[in-house]
Amino acid sequence: MFTSSTRSIPEQGSVPRHLAVIMDGNGRWAKKRFLPRVAGHQQGVETVRRTVKACIERGIDYLTLFAFSSENWRRPTEEVSFLMNLFISALEREVGRLHANGVRLRVVGDLSAFEPRLIDLVRRGENLTASNGKLTLTIAANYGGRWDLMQAFNGLALAYPEKVGNYAEADLEPFLAMSYAPEPDLFIRTGGEQRISNFLLWQLAYCELFFTDAFWPDFDEAMLDNAIASFRKRERRFGRTSEQLLAVPPSPTLTAVPGDA
Repeated sequence: MFTSSTRSIPEQGSVPRHLAVIMDGNGRWAKKRFLPRVAGHQQGVETVRRTVKACIERGIDYLTLFAFSSENWRRPTEEVSFLMNLFISALEREVGRLHANGVRLRVVGDLSAFEPRLIDLVRRGENLTASNGKLTLTIAANYGGRWDLMQAFNGLALAYPEKVGNYAEADLEPFLAMSYAPEPDLFIRTGGEQRISNFLLWQLAYCELFFTDAFWPDFDEAMLDNAIASFRKRERRFGRTSEQLLAVPPSPTLTAVPGDA
């Protein structure tokens, strides 16, 4: 399923096939309202629900959300504990709803650091929704791009030790945590920061980047449409020249954003 933008030209449409999001600004949203940081995380779950619905309506096939990075363990112990409990409660409440709406759930990252109850809920949710095809929702939890590359390299070396020194990109890709998905077309980061923070380092090679000052709890359908509108204006050359693009027939429009003329 993984398609490499460095070896071939990905299929393109007016709507990104794969959207990746860093959901930043929950704590600052709460602080602005004189609320504890955890209130921002709770509100952020509501935004996830809205965003999943909006992606389905717009014909986006893959939505990947950066929920907890491998570096987030450095946060205060109380906040980390709350985030773990929030993850558990969200899985308990939302998996049935995701399944009813045809959403496939995947969770990527080093799950070995999580408690058994959380791991069990993840596996049960993945198994329940495995055959769904309306949208693939991936939650990156205890995930880091460097972790992903290292575990992929280690897996490749164990599987094909005789090829050490002669590996190619195509050899590594099946071992990446998201080998089941195409590379993201559009990356959104909320909260005003403009960096990718060790997220999908391999997969973002030719992704279009969009940054917004809006905090994640405030992110809504209009903001998503604004990001998609920006995406449509990008000239995605993948190493080619603009003149070469003019000589190639345009890709068919896959799905239009609601309200577009």
